[in-house]
Amino acid sequence: MTGLLCCVFRAFQFKEFDALISVNAHDQSGLFDENIIVASNESHAERVWQGLKLKVSPLGLRNFYYTFLAENTVAFQHLFNFSIYAFSSQKNIDHDFGHQDVLAIAQWAKQVGREKHRMEAFVRFKKCKDGLFLSLIRPDFNVLPLIERHFKSRYQDQRWLIYDEKRKFGIYYDLKNVHQVFMDAHVIDENIENGFSQNFSIELDDEEVLYDQLWKDYFNSVNITARRNLKLHVQYVPKRYWRYMNEKAL
Repeated sequence: MTGLLCCVFRAFQFKEFDALISVNAHDQSGLFDENIIVASNESHAERVWQGLKLKVSPLGLRNFYYTFLAENTVAFQHLFNFSIYAFSSQKNIDHDFGHQDVLAIAQWAKQVGREKHRMEAFVRFKKCKDGLFLSLIRPDFNVLPLIERHFKSRYQDQRWLIYDEKRKFGIYYDLKNVHQVFMDAHVIDENIENGFSQNFSIELDDEEVLYDQLWKDYFNSVNITARRNLKLHVQYVPKRYWRYMNEKAL
C-alpha cells in the first residue's frame, strides 16, 4: 500500500498522470516506455492517504483498501487512476459509477468482501494436543486482515491460528492479542497439494477425531438425499472451499 500511494505522490510531483502501475520492475508495455522504480516513503504515503480521507468517504476508503487486498495488477492500476481522479476533481466521486475506475473499485471491493464473508463462514479448526485450534486456508484474495476482528470476537476463550498457505503468513490469537506468524505450511499438512487439506501431520487432540465424526454425522442426518441439488449447493458453497470443511473431507 505504501508503494502504491507513493506512486500517486510522484505522479503529482512530476505531473505524470498516465503512468502504468507494475509490481515487477522488468515489465514493459512498449518498446520505448521508460520504467521508473518508485521507492516506498512512509511520509509521502501518509500525505496521500490523509488527502484521500478529505476527498473520499469512509466507504470509499474501505473499498480502496479492499481493492488493494485483491493483489491484482489491474486492480492496482484502477486504484492509481482513482486517486488521480479523486485529487483532480472538485466534486465527490464516490458514486460516479460512470467513471470506469470508480466502478471497477466498487466491483473489486465486492469480490473481496464476498471472499471475506465466505472465509468467516467456511473456516474449520482442528484442535491440537496443546489446545491450539488450527486452520489452513488458501483464499483467492488476501482477506486475513479483514477476518481477524470476526474470529477474535467469536473465539475469545481459545487460542487459534489461521494460516494462509498461499501467502505464507497467518494470524495467531494468544487469548489477548492477535499476531502475524510465518512458517512452512507443508510441515503441518503434507497433503496440501492433493486438493483436500486439513490432514494434519501434527498431533491432534484425542477427541478431535470424535468431534470430526460427530460433525459429519450431523451433516448427513440433516441432509435430505431426495432433494439433493448439487448445482445449487455448489452455487452457495463453491468446490474450492470444500477442502476446509470436515463434512466434505474424503
